[in-house]
Amino acid sequence: MSVVTQIILNADEELRYPSAGELQNIQAFLTTGETRTRIASTLTENEKKIVDKATQELWRRRPDFIAPGGNAAGQRERSQCIRDYGWYLRLVTYGVLDGSTETIDQIGVLGAREMYNSLGVPLAGMAEAMRCLKEASLALLSIDEAQETAPYFDFLIQAMS
Repeated sequence: MSVVTQIILNADEELRYPSAGELQNIQAFLTTGETRTRIASTLTENEKKIVDKATQELWRRRPDFIAPGGNAAGQRERSQCIRDYGWYLRLVTYGVLDGSTETIDQIGVLGAREMYNSLGVPLAGMAEAMRCLKEASLALLSIDEAQETAPYFDFLIQAMS
């Protein structure tokens, strides 16, 4: 939920107008809108490049995942992994646009741990995959944009750890 929506809902729940501090938070959120949109555009436009680079790096770091008996040993399993990486990258763009990890949590984290556990996918491997995705993504951003974006990846990494 965006900063704006959260402030409005909190004020409405308490039957009051937003406070001066809350209005300043909204103003700060709105002034970063162009940067957040630019970040989301860069990630979106480079999804294939990011996912490919992150996937190659993950297989380099963890060749056991694609070795016989590994969780991504077959073409179908690899395709599913790559699909998930794209999905998580999209979730990061939602968080960046929203200015909150709440969307990432609600859409992508709640239940993900249980799902991966039930499928026998090691969560440590998912955390490593998110690190690779983060590195590949941040490499395409300016220093300021990378600093703005990193916490959303860190949230995913922590959730998978």
